[in-house]
Amino acid sequence: MFTRIGITSIMVLDQDEALDFYCGTLGFEVTDDVDMGFMRWLTVHLPAQPDTHLLLEVPGPPQHSEEVAAQVRDLVTKGALGAAAILNTDDCRKTYETLRGKGVEFTQEPVEQPYGVDCALRDPFGNHIRITQPAEGPVEITDEDVERFQCGS
Repeated sequence: MFTRIGITSIMVLDQDEALDFYCGTLGFEVTDDVDMGFMRWLTVHLPAQPDTHLLLEVPGPPQHSEEVAAQVRDLVTKGALGAAAILNTDDCRKTYETLRGKGVEFTQEPVEQPYGVDCALRDPFGNHIRITQPAEGPVEITDEDVERFQCGS
């Protein structure tokens, strides 16, 4: 039926600022940047994954009424939309240090998890992004892991 996910959307409040962050800081590349008159179609991709795109979308017409767009902007700013993306890396700690050197502020430093090593940041608009170095082999969750996850630490 389906063969892959081609495009996923991330709500941003300013597309030029989003380009600077996603391309200039995180290393994405522009796929499409098209002025459609009623909206700007702006997609980016990772160099290693050119067939999977992020649509950097501003809340508003044609998808949202002005009332709904205002509500979505508020939710984005609060970080209430959940994870915008989980980006994989071969070395989470090195990626963390590289991005910190570029001025990225993290909400969580690299942490050993049952599924690998990961850390977290928010983009300039409030979207959550996790960076994960996946574990090799089968993942085993212990009772201590469950308790830690439930306590949010």
